[in-house]
Amino acid sequence: MVVCKKVLYSGHVQGVGFRYTTQRLAQGYAVTGYVCNLPSGQVELVAEGSTDEVAAFIDAVNRQMAEYVGRHTIQDETPQGFNGFTIRH
Repeated sequence: MVVCKKVLYSGHVQGVGFRYTTQRLAQGYAVTGYVCNLPSGQVELVAEGSTDEVAAFIDAVNRQMAEYVGRHTIQDETPQGFNGFTIRH
């Protein structure tokens, strides 16, 4: 079963390599989706894959970027069938 999660990160999350780190981490997991900066100063991460892979990937991002994240929220989304994991501008 494919799940899709949207995570919004706030804190000091732009200008610290968040998107590139997230894209690099995604290579180690069976996930697709994207990461992008938002005008609000937040970073949006959308990840699709199996429940376990998405959860492990989000946990890895949270651990790696913990010093920059003040808070994050996770929402369930409808899977969209992404191809690969990209950085959106």
